[in-house]
Amino acid sequence: MDFIYLNPIFEAHSNHRYNTADYLNVDPLLGTNEDFEALCTAAQKYGIGIVLDGVFSHTGSDSRYFNREGRYGEGGAYRDPNSPYRCWYDFGPQYKGGYRSWWGFETLPEVDEETPSYVEFITGPGGVIDTWLRRGAAGFRLDVADELPDEFIEKVRAAVKRVSPEKFLLGEVWEDATTKFGFNKRRTYLLGKGLDSVMNYPFKNAVLDFVKGKPAEQAMTEILTICEHYPAPAMDTALNFLSTHDTERALTVIADEPANGRGRAWQSGRCVTGDAYEEGLLRLRMAFAIIYTLPGVPCLYYGDEIAMQGYRDPFNRAFFRWDAHEQRLRPVLAQLAQLRHTCEAFRTGQLRVLRAEDGILHYQRVGKVETAEIIVNRTEHIIVETLASGKSTEVNPMGFTIVVEEVGHNPNHSYYDYV
Repeated sequence: MDFIYLNPIFEAHSNHRYNTADYLNVDPLLGTNEDFEALCTAAQKYGIGIVLDGVFSHTGSDSRYFNREGRYGEGGAYRDPNSPYRCWYDFGPQYKGGYRSWWGFETLPEVDEETPSYVEFITGPGGVIDTWLRRGAAGFRLDVADELPDEFIEKVRAAVKRVSPEKFLLGEVWEDATTKFGFNKRRTYLLGKGLDSVMNYPFKNAVLDFVKGKPAEQAMTEILTICEHYPAPAMDTALNFLSTHDTERALTVIADEPANGRGRAWQSGRCVTGDAYEEGLLRLRMAFAIIYTLPGVPCLYYGDEIAMQGYRDPFNRAFFRWDAHEQRLRPVLAQLAQLRHTCEAFRTGQLRVLRAEDGILHYQRVGKVETAEIIVNRTEHIIVETLASGKSTEVNPMGFTIVVEEVGHNPNHSYYDYV
């Protein structure tokens, strides 16, 4: 099954909608609850599930729960000490604005995820999780999972699986999720009681660094470390990507210079062109070949298929360029996606590294009925690489080759070679 992961769709009073105003309703700018249900039904006919972004560490100050701005009458935690939502928040003179807020942003008051009424509202029968999954969502991605207590995440998981064991829970974690510390203890959210899997930022960093010039040995060591640490079910479903709404666009990382603290005026005027753009496109293509063939589930951030550029928020969140002339990545990505669907080795096959040296990555995904062999050549010259079968193949500079063979058969099942 394929999935579309949406950033928050709940009612909010900002474009990014990470300041939730109403957890139980779609933002009117996006449609209605009935529209969402219709979307899920239509997507399911094509084998596509809709995944929602759950922002449960904070709400918006301009929400029916907090209501600092008074949009929702005289109720709400900020205006009414007797509000049923008052206990969700931490008020006190020690805080700027008089209440604890997410990273000091007063428009994002933090909630206490251990408050029983809040936990029940999110995870109880008829609660937020239950409501949206029964409306048709395939699962949730938990925003800032590191900032949610393990016990709360476990209750979210219980709510998800109560609807169906096929529904899943993904977490935003930027580091190795098995060695992560938080709340003064080692986190347990990837031990089978919490998250099904996580966003795979370590893979993103390793792959982008490799195509930019990091030695293959170092990049593969970082990749193998995650593969060795993660339980197999979590590794097979980890979300692999090159860009997100929280990071610079992949092409900007590859082809432009780091922002290094320079302001939005400088960032907004940047656009890679000419030879740097053409070389960046080749490197981006190699990066996608790796992401689509490593363990985990590849995720394409909208606009990367047309090589959109941009530094961090808001430049990585620009509107989709429907008039884009760049179409060269599309057939490559389509073929890589087709490989994922047709070759079982890419879904659960074992990762075996045959060579990781300087600018060359050569590895296998070994499945039960098929074996895929991937060679990525970052160098500026053609290489002749010996396959595991003993045959040899040429790999073009700044290119990659993928060979898929049926186990026990000599003839190639598929052969892909990109210049």
